[in-house]
Amino acid sequence: MRQTVLTKEEVQTKLKTLKGWVLEGAQIRKTIEAKDFVRAMGFVNSVALLAERQNHHPDIDIRWNKVTLVLSTHSAGGLTDADFTLAARIDEL
Repeated sequence: MRQTVLTKEEVQTKLKTLKGWVLEGAQIRKTIEAKDFVRAMGFVNSVALLAERQNHHPDIDIRWNKVTLVLSTHSAGGLTDADFTLAARIDEL
């Protein structure tokens, strides 16, 4: 997977293919609201399994039934294909 930082144009094109993700500087962010805490944690565990398989890990913030995910490739210094691939797989959950 390409680990070079995407151009602004590439980011905008890829962002249009995702559901509910927003661009914030050099990262993309999405907040998911679950029915309750247990379901939110179940979602987080599913994201963890995806992230491990891809060896690409989001920042995760859990607030009772709200889960906020932030993706950026820190080692590359911005957004790469890996971020958008993981985001698309998260959208499938």
